[in-house]
Amino acid sequence: MSRLDPPVALPPSSWWRMLASRPPSPRLPEGLDAAWEACAAAIVSRLPRTRRYLKRADAVIALAPEIESLHIDELRQQVLEMRAVFRRGRETADDVTRGFALIRESAFRAIGLKAYPTQIAAALAMHDGCIAEVATGEGKTLIATLPATVAGWAGRGVHVITVNDYLARRDADLMRPVYEACGLTVASVTSDMDPPVRRAGYAADVTYTTNKEAAADYLRDKLTLGPQRGLTDTMLNQLMLGGGLGDNNPAGAAQRVVMRGLEHVIVDEADSVLIDEAVTPLIISGPSPNAQQVEAFIKAAELAQVFEVRKDFTVNRQFRDIRLTSRGRNKVAEVTESLGGIWAGQRRAEEMIVQAITARELYVAGIQYVVQGDKVVIVDESTGRLMPDREWRDGLHQAVAAKEGVEVEPPKATMARVSFQRFFRMYRNLSGMTGTAWEERRELWQTYRTPTAYIPTHRPIIRKLANDRILPTEDAKWDAVADEVQRLHDTGRPILVGTRSVGASETLSERLTQRGIEHQVLNAIRHAEEAEVVAAAGQRGQVTIATNMAGRGTDVKLGEGVVELGGLQIIATERHDSRRVDRQLFGRAGRQGDPGDAVMFLSLEDELIRRYGRLRWVPFFFQRAQRRAQSRSRAMRKQVLKQDEQIADSLGFAGVE
Repeated sequence: MSRLDPPVALPPSSWWRMLASRPPSPRLPEGLDAAWEACAAAIVSRLPRTRRYLKRADAVIALAPEIESLHIDELRQQVLEMRAVFRRGRETADDVTRGFALIRESAFRAIGLKAYPTQIAAALAMHDGCIAEVATGEGKTLIATLPATVAGWAGRGVHVITVNDYLARRDADLMRPVYEACGLTVASVTSDMDPPVRRAGYAADVTYTTNKEAAADYLRDKLTLGPQRGLTDTMLNQLMLGGGLGDNNPAGAAQRVVMRGLEHVIVDEADSVLIDEAVTPLIISGPSPNAQQVEAFIKAAELAQVFEVRKDFTVNRQFRDIRLTSRGRNKVAEVTESLGGIWAGQRRAEEMIVQAITARELYVAGIQYVVQGDKVVIVDESTGRLMPDREWRDGLHQAVAAKEGVEVEPPKATMARVSFQRFFRMYRNLSGMTGTAWEERRELWQTYRTPTAYIPTHRPIIRKLANDRILPTEDAKWDAVADEVQRLHDTGRPILVGTRSVGASETLSERLTQRGIEHQVLNAIRHAEEAEVVAAAGQRGQVTIATNMAGRGTDVKLGEGVVELGGLQIIATERHDSRRVDRQLFGRAGRQGDPGDAVMFLSLEDELIRRYGRLRWVPFFFQRAQRRAQSRSRAMRKQVLKQDEQIADSLGFAGVE
């Protein structure tokens, strides 16, 4: 990727905004519409935004001498006057420039941090509705306050989305003095809050929360409103019924909703939220007791043991698909012949057996899930984080629980669902930032109509990336990684080892323990402790093993004497399905001009090659397999969005949505 956008002539801003306002057309044949989308995405992704936003940032910096000379009372007065301008919706381009300068100085006086030109450029890009690619360690928490404050001045509320509750609370508390100095209120909404506290949180000018909490609150509000199309319809109906708007009115749904609308959203770690999380829709479900169904899952796990791979079924690991052979279908009929009940239908019996075989062959403890107590807990394969509040659909979760011999709960009934793609497209204004957006710039445009703007680093990156080291087997790879850790640890240099799964981190941990190397292991379970451990990963002699995305949102600062040793050493132990995740891991070294190194250890038995590879002898084929994995993931996200829109259209036609 070029570090500066190509020098293409900049068309009028109204031109690409016209493209942004055009939704995919249902009237065009799907192939033609896809071609138009690809063409528009290619054009928009090449617009030279970097220089434009850096130039606008210079205009903000140019106002610094004047604003720095203001007394605190004068600064406060000008901030309130600027807030009134934005509240009326009458702001001009010059007002935006001066507003950013006032926020910058207010932040410096409140918390002692003054935004760099590159940080201001990123904030301006987000104000224009872009996804800003901002490298790890460039101060994204401070950057977010600039567009969030300007959006908050409009008076309709702005949501700042983070990846977990810990970061939502932390960032809201850290930046509270900035927002208060700019005449705004700020709050956080997390999973442990009850509805009244949530309602107060969303009533603040700036609300920090997670994508899961925001989408879940939206769905709960939809369920509360029932068949009404929105708050306006609900309030009009209440007034027509003569019941007013009080909580005692049985029809007073408007008083029970917690959100006040979807106006403006700023997404931190935008690639994780808008791309990785988009594969799985958010579903609100309720209990649906069915003892017979639970017994069937347990019985299916037992019956599946007699089915043999290649003889009774085939496995497609790339698509995670199990297909019964003719012999396998005959065997299903034989083993279920005397069971009756739910097993009486041949097709249903085959589905149950295939589900059990899928759980056995394709879902592995420590990679796709972990067992905690008597529960199966999903592991997000993109981030390595545990997701205790989620379940696989269509009986897969129950099949995995039955395989593990833990408690099997009946599948829950779906009450409401929404994909994150559809949810974030409902906001009137969408923007965000992340360290890795460039690879997905076309999908971000096609799905969300958000252009991507590359923002250079404040200081040059001097991190060194070594050639991949490829080993024939996984055992050989882990031995080589342990040898490299031992060699570097003896010098005192800090090491951060990234693994693809919880199981892989435990495998390496055992080898290091055998060698007597003290280390920390992070499996993305406790976010607060996770952030503290990752923040300390740059201290002299520290060895940290973490799933690739653990501690995302936390900077790694180098300890005393570490710069002289060469900075932080990153060791990746497997390519992820997405190159973005590999870049995120490497980006933890060499922040803010610090030295650092990164190297990747691979084996010919890695999952990426087993699922997507064909030829295995040169690094090119690892990259080819990674591209196939990325293409497959994009297709899955498109399918999720398509299904979500079809459901919404059918429910809307029926007057239910």
